[in-house]
Amino acid sequence: MCGIAGLCRLDGEALEPGASQIVKTMTDRMAWRGPDGDGQWGQGPVCLGHRRLSIIDIAGGAQPMLSPDGRFCTVFNGEIYNFRELRQKLAASGAVFLNNSDTAVLLAAYAAHGPDCLKYLDGMFAFAIWDSKERTLFCARDHFGKKPFYYTVQNGIFAFASELGALASLKAAGLGFSFHLAPHAIMRYLAYEYVPTPHAIYGEAAVLEPAHCLMLQKGEMKISRYWDLPAPEADPWASEEELCEELYRLMSQAVQKRMISDVPLGVFLSGGIDSTIVAGLMAEHSSLPVQSFSIGFREASYDESAYARIAAKAYGTDHHERILSAAECADQLPGIAGSMDTPMADASCAPTWLLSGLAREDVTVALGGDGSDELWAGYEHYIGFKIALWYNRLPAWLREDVIRRIAARLPASAGYINPRLAVETFLAGARAPDWLRVQTMLTAIDGPMQGALLEPEWLAQNGDGGDFLRPERLFAPTRRQYEHWQDAPATTPLARAFHVYVRQFLLDDILVKVDRCSMLHSLEVRAPFLDRHVAEFAAKLPLEYKLRGFKRKYLLKRAFAGLLPKQILKRNKRGFQIPVAGWLRGKLKPLLLELLSGQRLRSQGIFRPEQVQKLMAEHFSGARDLRKPLWTLLVLQIWMERNRPDF
Repeated sequence: MCGIAGLCRLDGEALEPGASQIVKTMTDRMAWRGPDGDGQWGQGPVCLGHRRLSIIDIAGGAQPMLSPDGRFCTVFNGEIYNFRELRQKLAASGAVFLNNSDTAVLLAAYAAHGPDCLKYLDGMFAFAIWDSKERTLFCARDHFGKKPFYYTVQNGIFAFASELGALASLKAAGLGFSFHLAPHAIMRYLAYEYVPTPHAIYGEAAVLEPAHCLMLQKGEMKISRYWDLPAPEADPWASEEELCEELYRLMSQAVQKRMISDVPLGVFLSGGIDSTIVAGLMAEHSSLPVQSFSIGFREASYDESAYARIAAKAYGTDHHERILSAAECADQLPGIAGSMDTPMADASCAPTWLLSGLAREDVTVALGGDGSDELWAGYEHYIGFKIALWYNRLPAWLREDVIRRIAARLPASAGYINPRLAVETFLAGARAPDWLRVQTMLTAIDGPMQGALLEPEWLAQNGDGGDFLRPERLFAPTRRQYEHWQDAPATTPLARAFHVYVRQFLLDDILVKVDRCSMLHSLEVRAPFLDRHVAEFAAKLPLEYKLRGFKRKYLLKRAFAGLLPKQILKRNKRGFQIPVAGWLRGKLKPLLLELLSGQRLRSQGIFRPEQVQKLMAEHFSGARDLRKPLWTLLVLQIWMERNRPDF
């Protein structure tokens, strides 16, 4: 795993002499992504930079890397899992390799097939390849966006980087680059807890979408899709037993491919279904005990370490665990949130960061269970969506009068589950149109709340007088993903919700969180459930094979019933959760009061201090559970404190 960056003049003229140092400054800003080496290479209008975390061919895989004939040069972040098979095929056609790395195979594949090389790549990647003969720069991002790729075009120069902070460092490069907070991105961040792709928090920057490639040629930039997740089919192609066998085979292959490494590797083991499947399959393919890693909390309601130990014992892993107090995690949380190069308000970044640090003490690569919840209906929101379809068929008097009154009387809690908040979240989702239902259940600060929180003058100037806060505009990225499968015969509203989860929440929350938290520790994380063949298999299945009644991950659990310990097979999903609601009333309260103070907010001119103070007072008193909006506001302030953005 690595960090990449580069510059390319659109007019084809040579970059200024100091371009190499500028690119080095960019890569130095993300040195944690590649502590094992750095390099720059320039030719005429292009300069490429790289930070290396050595995984494959430690001695020979340095980058930027030139092809044997010197025509192509690449910087590559990621892993190509089928590089050995590709190497054999390319060698049979006369390809020459200067080393044994997967990067050399990427260069040979591009030399042989051009942009069509993407058809043959099985892995996670973000890369750029300069063709000195055709004078083109070709960039691409993997099928699910596991590896990041930010870019900007300013003053006739195309610039890219693995992290937004590295891109923003160009402000001081003397090339006339500027980066300002984008008002629409702020409003979407407040709603989503992240800025949805392809937008970035800076108006001048953008994100290359997953399964897309970008070509710079003759001063023009063209972006195109090279792969798409298939829509669900109406009927399965085989019996349930045969489907289970095929799923087991595909997952086994996916895990085995991701165990290729020239450095020590292990597995994140939470004790949930997904990570336990990965650990069990790794044990089947390993002659030595697999190294597994988990963290737990001393507070029983947040601790899953007992299940991780059950899985570790079942598979004979060399298990490493660290038990923390919630207070220790709270101490780390603001610093972790500030270390993310883009504002992202998923509080589970803290345990992910801590787990990555634990794993990095012994390994350089770790496998995890990411992607399973999105593809196999692991979240409660899938069930909530299904119940909402039935709920909306009830008489209006029953929905509006009886059920809502009962919901208002439910107990509130600052713990793992707040019954009242859970029901309120469901009811809000049930009221929403089908295309917005999943996102409504995930939303931190909706349009009406933003309308109350944002300064009227700022909103008038930057939010089209408030029109941008209408659901159709604020949540336009969600509607685009929801309607992507609109015309496919078997895509029910709930089936389309799967696409929203995979192409939005997985992409901009889960994968960003895992990439940043792991790379801050120079750790590579691989996701077998996001193997292209596994994902295509899951996506094509009819809905009832993923969510049968209220049984989530139906076929997945059946396929691996013989591998999973019974205690884990029968348990409900938990996931990394931390007591943010309680912390905001206690340990994090001083920071909240400081960063959301009236003086600070007035100096920014974005938020109405009196309305923010009202939210805090309601949360502190226990009158309302406002953990999501307050944490989202706090993370934005933490990020701005660290990055000092231009307004």
